[in-house]
Amino acid sequence: MTRAGALLVAGTTSDAGKSVVTTGLCRALVRRGHAVAPFKAQNMSNNSMVTREGAEIGRAQWVQALAARAEPEAAMNPVLLKPGGEMRSHVVVMGQPAGEVSSRDFVDGRRHLARAAYDAFDDLASRFDVVVAEGAGSPAEINLRASDYVNLGLARHAGMATVVVGDIDRGGVFAAMLGTVALLEPDDQRLVAGFVVNKFRGDRTLLEPGLRQLEDLTGRPVHGVLPWDPDLWLDSEDALDLEGRRAGSDRPALKVVVVRLPRVSNFTDVDALGLEPDLDVVFASDPRAVSDADLVVLPGTRATISDLAWLRSRGLDRAVLAHAAAGRPVLGICGGFQMLGRTVADPTGVEGEAGAEVAGLGLLDVRTDFDAAKVLRLPSGSALGAPTTGYEIHHGRITRGEAEEFLGGARAGSVFGTMWHGSLEGDAFRQAFLGEVARSLGGTREPSSVSFPVSRERRLDLLGDLVEEHLDVDALLELATSGPPAGLRLLEPGASR
Repeated sequence: MTRAGALLVAGTTSDAGKSVVTTGLCRALVRRGHAVAPFKAQNMSNNSMVTREGAEIGRAQWVQALAARAEPEAAMNPVLLKPGGEMRSHVVVMGQPAGEVSSRDFVDGRRHLARAAYDAFDDLASRFDVVVAEGAGSPAEINLRASDYVNLGLARHAGMATVVVGDIDRGGVFAAMLGTVALLEPDDQRLVAGFVVNKFRGDRTLLEPGLRQLEDLTGRPVHGVLPWDPDLWLDSEDALDLEGRRAGSDRPALKVVVVRLPRVSNFTDVDALGLEPDLDVVFASDPRAVSDADLVVLPGTRATISDLAWLRSRGLDRAVLAHAAAGRPVLGICGGFQMLGRTVADPTGVEGEAGAEVAGLGLLDVRTDFDAAKVLRLPSGSALGAPTTGYEIHHGRITRGEAEEFLGGARAGSVFGTMWHGSLEGDAFRQAFLGEVARSLGGTREPSSVSFPVSRERRLDLLGDLVEEHLDVDALLELATSGPPAGLRLLEPGASR
């Protein structure tokens, strides 16, 4: 089979649905027999994964690779920016740490990142039939266009057709789509070949007049309208909204409170809990929410020392300590686990001030020292009588005292801490852990039949089905194969630039 090409999925705004459309296209195209690779030149997120090769990439691109039935690899997300505070981000290039970048470096400090992104794209394009590239933010951020290599900078590099996704649920989608094209300079406008409407609720016939007018005004087709579907959550990229994740059950619900840390990372660790029918999973930043929790989860964070100070400033430390003192279970994951220990130290300034050392909550006999070298690996083992796997992304080095070992971390009674992200995605371990939670609360729990891997695959298939049914996949594949059509209308005011 000859290489089919590439398509850029851009959006009118952040969270317009670029990831959803990209993921759905990956599943739809691989079903048609194409070798498909997802791509995002630069992702800004603290939700990341470790590939089999030991590289760190954005969680969304890892899931998109699963949708494409391809092995996740560093080239699929060559630049990952992880916000760390004070308008600075930690930089990951081709899966490995590569220093920091600040908001002031947004133009001059990113040229080498563009080169890495283009090289990775060219590599994927040489090995796959179709590359479905996801943009970032909006391509109409004209103040940043000179340094853009994620949206139309990438499209120009590859001569790639672009479709613009808009979220109709927010309102103003027609203005946003028209305005996105009209603000672009002529050479960029020539690459924008159509639109996709996302999250539509209601009767499509009511939408048709607007779609026709948009096509008449822009000279570009609408390639489909994706309906809103409550079952499409999973592996979230930037949101902490768990609404609709509880399946419902006649059994009394256990309340799981996940502390919403300011610099939370890898909060997808609790996605699997959200599938359990007898769990009510909520994110909270108020001590009162912790007071009636059955299980408290301290998730990962990109800034353990800073977020520990925030925890104390809100009185959440006292709430967690009171919860643990009552014998009720606490789970800390990576940075959240480090907070549960005796001491957290940053001798080399990985998170900020070199030499910083603070007291933890003291619930686990553990000391954490940050090291400049990042640990990236895929561990496996067992706990609570069940096999499990996970992934590690951290600078912390753990020294465990008298506490019992627990998945790279420690346990003392009903307080659990692990350095492994993703362990709850393993069905056997999750059921064993929830059984242990129930016992610590003085009861028992019958294991559920929920399978997280099966649920994820079901949702990817659902997304592929929705894309096949509601988008013109043939037309989008033709754009990927042939590039943007000639003679696309230029719109003012950008046409005059």
